[in-house]
Parts: sequence; C-alpha cells; structure tokens
Amino acid sequence: MKKLVVIIYTIALSLSSQNVAALQPVDIAGFQKALKDAHTGEKIAFWAEQLIGAPYDTDMLGTYVRREVIVADEKMDCMYHVFRSAELALSHTPEEAVLKALDLRFHTKGMLKNGRVLNYDDRFQYGEDMIASDKWGVDVTAGFGKTSKIKGSRNYTNYEILLKQDVLSAVEKFKSGDIVFFIKDPEKRTAGEIVGHIGLIKTEDRVSKGQRVRAVYLIHASGAKGRNANGRVMKVLLGEYLKSMPFIGVKVTRFK
Repeated sequence: MKKLVVIIYTIALSLSSQNVAALQPVDIAGFQKALKDAHTGEKIAFWAEQLIGAPYDTDMLGTYVRREVIVADEKMDCMYHVFRSAELALSHTPEEAVLKALDLRFHTKGMLKNGRVLNYDDRFQYGEDMIASDKWGVDVTAGFGKTSKIKGSRNYTNYEILLKQDVLSAVEKFKSGDIVFFIKDPEKRTAGEIVGHIGLIKTEDRVSKGQRVRAVYLIHASGAKGRNANGRVMKVLLGEYLKSMPFIGVKVTRFK
C-alpha cells in the first residue's frame, strides 16, 4: 500500500504542471496503467484532483453536449467533472474510458458514430436519476447518520437525505471517491430538480502539531451557468464548504 501511495504521489507531481486538457491519450494511458492496482475510490479522487483549475463551463447545455462529444476537458461543469473522473478511474485506457462514458452518462446506452454522440437526449440531466440508476455506485447515505424525508419531485414522491447538520457531524465517515449529491431546498427548485450540485471526495492523512490527522476535501466544478463567471474546478475542505453551502443536505454514493 505504501508503494502505491508513492506511485500516486509521483504521478500527481507529474501532472501538476500540465493542463489535463492538453494531455495526449498516451499520457493518460500511462497514468491509468500506473494506477491499475489502486482502489476505485482512490483512482476517482486522483483524477478529480488532476482536473483542478479547469475553467467552469457556463454553457447552459454543457459544452460536451453542444459539441456532441465525449471528451471536452478544456472546461467543465460539476456533472462533467464527475463523469470524466469516474470514467478515467473505471477504465484502463483512454479508449475504454470513452466506452465507459457511453454507459455511465446515459439512462440506457450512448451511441457514438464517427466520434459524434447521437443520443445525448438520453443522458442523465438530474443527479437524482444517476443515484436511482445504480450505475453510479451504492447509495451509502444511511451509513452517515439518521436520514430525513423531504418533498420529492418528478418520479420521486418523498426523498430521503442527510440534512446539513447531520452531514457536518459525519465528515470523518467520507472516503476518497465518494460522490456527494447536494440537495436543493424544495422551495428553490427551478426545473423539478432535487439535486443542485455534485462533487467528489478526497481524503488525505497529514501531520498537524505532531499528530496525524485526516483531512476530507471536496473537489468540484464551482461556477454559475449562463454567466461569464470566473468559476473553476477547485478543492476545498468539505467541512468548510458544508457550513456555507446553499443546500439543505446531501446524498452519497460509493463505488465498491
């Protein structure tokens, strides 16, 4: 395990000076090969971190959808960031990551012809549908504490979530690679959406005042759709984000 940590750290240093959007498939393949024995959660967190600094995609539709492509790493919204991180983590080559995307991003199956996605109308547009599909890991929300029911929407009558104050009490239970779905106040929904934002978790052990402590970070694409905001993919302490977030709670899924 220590050897694996060293490998991951070395790769991270290698990537830190590069823009992931500029990486060639051969580079990505090399990193995927080096990470092949890592736990899925570690790999998801690794790729999420390498996308830090990518500009936020303000396109209301999503650049990758508008261009009908799978890979559009030059800018990203929160859903694309989660998509891409998981697809790279769950595959062994860049080509396999594209095939993985055709499964993970769609209710049924994506169709690709000559590099063009033919059926993005079948894509996941609501985070709650990602959870319900079982494609995005196991719902582990109940393992963080007592859940509460809120008003549902669309195909969901009542919806079970972990409220903000309960998440704050359970930060130490998060693991690298966890997918956090942030839940909107039902009164603030604009298109029937239950989930208002998505991010990924990375945990780190570090030494503070001579003691080893575990830090829990949220890596997410932060910005505003339809605006020329200076949003980007960023890494923040989860606890600090939770204290000031505009959401009422979370759902959490985890790849085993």
